[in-house]
Amino acid sequence: MNLITRTALAGGAILALLAGSFTLSSGTGQASACTTQTVDPATAGKVAAVAGYSGTQLTNAAHIINAATALGLDTAGQTLGVMTAMGESSLRVLDHGDTAGPDSRGLFQQRDKWGTLAQRMDAEQSATLFFTKLKTITGWEQLAPSAAAHKVQGNADPDHYTRYYQPATAVVQALAATTRGTGCGISGDKIELAQNLVTAADEGRLKGLTPDHIKEIRWIAQGQTVPDCDIDVRILQIITIALNTFHRIGVSDINRKCTGQILGGGTKSSHWINGGGGAVDFYSLAATPTTGADGNAIRLIGALDAVVQAKARIGQKQCRAKADVRLALQHFAEFDDTCNHLHVDIAYV
Repeated sequence: MNLITRTALAGGAILALLAGSFTLSSGTGQASACTTQTVDPATAGKVAAVAGYSGTQLTNAAHIINAATALGLDTAGQTLGVMTAMGESSLRVLDHGDTAGPDSRGLFQQRDKWGTLAQRMDAEQSATLFFTKLKTITGWEQLAPSAAAHKVQGNADPDHYTRYYQPATAVVQALAATTRGTGCGISGDKIELAQNLVTAADEGRLKGLTPDHIKEIRWIAQGQTVPDCDIDVRILQIITIALNTFHRIGVSDINRKCTGQILGGGTKSSHWINGGGGAVDFYSLAATPTTGADGNAIRLIGALDAVVQAKARIGQKQCRAKADVRLALQHFAEFDDTCNHLHVDIAYV
């Protein structure tokens, strides 16, 4: 069983999500800009074995994930990189090559033409070399993972890495909650938050389903007060954090009282009580469907758990249990919910 724990924030930063403001205290008294989430390699090396990989191997996987993140790649890219290194070196920084490539070195078995020996023997730098080339391949996202890796590596068998895809997925998911640097200086102004989210919606980065809950955000952005269609400012902040983290997200439900939806908990649902707008359901993160137990969901839960108040709730508990993922949470209370989204609510705080 994988035990997923949330690490302390780097630098002793203290985050608090309050009724009217999101604050980051870094000792300067000033709000910080968003910081990139990275996996803590030291913590990763202490995570229980995942799919047969442990210790230094998981530390190296963390460096690969961080290199991908630094280049703006999401979970799909991170998984592809970890998969490739599994197939090349079993996630070890090798100081030798093989018959086909006697000058191959490092996690990705990169030959002399890739870079200096120091670069190829450094986990994060060698991963950066890999991802930099990956990004030059048009449409790599639409290729089978092994085919995409093959185009980067130029190895003999295009299907060589396929067997490593599932283990890589498990490793990326297991390390997702060991992120550090979760903070953003998020506005506490409801209209400003809504206006920024509307901009994202118009750009296609924030999407909704039918019935349309994005219109609730639009009304707030326009300064309109529509009865039973309000959204708690903390939910707008949570959506903003998700958008800042994944760039492209999908939201299926916010205020069901506004749309008249009688689903699940009905009129007792956190989407309905107290006028509605005290919960949000994410159906996709990083333009990828979420089950509430996948790597993106775990990453978002870890980020939000650092900032929500006690009694905030996170759904899909049984989905994570089925995936053998247990969370060590400081603030969130977990509950069961369907495995086709990630539910977050503050309605009972």
